[in-house]
Amino acid sequence: MPSPFPGMNPYLEQETVWHDFHERFCPAAAEFLTAQIRPHFIAKIDEHVYIHELPEDPRRFIGRGDATVARPRPHVGAASTATLKAPRRVQLPAVDIERLSFLEIRDRQTWRIVTIIELLSPSNKQPGPDREQYVAKRSELLRSAVHFVELDLLRGGPRMPMEDLSECDYYALVGRTEERPGAGLWPFGLRDPLPVIPIPLLAPHPDARLDLRQVLDRVYDAAGYNDYIYDGEPRPPLNREDANWALGWII
Repeated sequence: MPSPFPGMNPYLEQETVWHDFHERFCPAAAEFLTAQIRPHFIAKIDEHVYIHELPEDPRRFIGRGDATVARPRPHVGAASTATLKAPRRVQLPAVDIERLSFLEIRDRQTWRIVTIIELLSPSNKQPGPDREQYVAKRSELLRSAVHFVELDLLRGGPRMPMEDLSECDYYALVGRTEERPGAGLWPFGLRDPLPVIPIPLLAPHPDARLDLRQVLDRVYDAAGYNDYIYDGEPRPPLNREDANWALGWII
């Protein structure tokens, strides 16, 4: 069953849903692109790793529910081997590790990275060390000889640094190496259809095409989102007019 909305589904941005959607989106997009780019290129999934210290108060929204921190099991059985006793004890901070996938398109012969495709998550967008880490990598890529594609399918959080960004709910950015510092932008709103965007490769090969609607529908159906995401509310909340419009698609 495809998503009922004509464009992006605002219910996917819930804290309990987004991380799952993100991690399903990248393999689905890789499969969609592989059919177009083989045998000269391959679509490979890699991941960023973000380490968060867990404060005593509830953590900020990072795109998924809090992970369970495993506790050491109590020792059962014979006494342990004698060890030297430390003069003092300290408490180490509890941590949570968040892994976010992204796509690489590589030349099959040289293994050179041709294009990077990033789907933003809340932890990339909210102010803090995760955003700083992502922006630093983004800046490095934009100075390199690698094409860069960035998908922001989140209404929440501040946008990534760029000039002349028009008002929009979502965007797809396609940064070709030969066009820098310029880049192509596909801005769209909550009620707009998801675009088909070009994925640059190496000459003389033509661009691949990434149909965001087809990928979203494939993920939506495979994940069974229709069974549970509408028990919650869109996040961030919609204004009254958009909320009534959204309800019309799911009732």
